[in-house]
Amino acid sequence: MSLTSSQIRYLRSLAHDLSPVVLLGNKGATEAVVKELGQALEIHELVKVKLSGGDKDERQAQIDTLTAGTQAEQIHQIGHVVVLFRRNTDEPKIALPR
Repeated sequence: MSLTSSQIRYLRSLAHDLSPVVLLGNKGATEAVVKELGQALEIHELVKVKLSGGDKDERQAQIDTLTAGTQAEQIHQIGHVVVLFRRNTDEPKIALPR
């Protein structure tokens, strides 16, 4: 699902007040973390993830693993925090603008 720029802006505004739901540890983005993130996305649709330490390339590799494993879209990233979105097809909770 490709999001428009107005939809991304809207999701960024919703994510502003969220706290990170998933925190990555020293092992990074493991299968268990991807599975847990998938469950969190089913429930919330919009999730903040706090990435583990490391340089920029290491954090980007973690984001790539998480988005590929959950089929989520990256909405926003600042430093060690990334916002991911995946639409719940059965029961959508967030009404996106056109």
